[in-house]
Amino acid sequence: MISIEKQECPWGRFFVLHDEPNYKLKRIEVDPGGRLSYQYHYKRSETWIIVDGVGTITLNDDIKDYRTGDTVLIPQGVKHRIQNNTNLKVVFIEVQTGSYFGEDDIVRIEDDYDRK
Repeated sequence: MISIEKQECPWGRFFVLHDEPNYKLKRIEVDPGGRLSYQYHYKRSETWIIVDGVGTITLNDDIKDYRTGDTVLIPQGVKHRIQNNTNLKVVFIEVQTGSYFGEDDIVRIEDDYDRK
């Protein structure tokens, strides 16, 4: 896998595969027991495609398990998070579309790791 950026996070890691003016593509790995912040974005929408494992995804307080092959559409402004309640890594591809893709467009509502 060739990535242009890799970032380790408290819940796992992500790899930026493409960073273009009109989209950004990431591979995201959530370790067992890991959970991303409950968040939303002002300037982008996301599509998540689960490629390995089972992730418990919250969309505006609605919680559901998604499995390999499932696709999740997250419109701009929708509160969302994924958590891994299994003993195996969860991997998904994230496609961001919108007007801005910086990490500072993450509005955290709740975070297990006290990030702002």
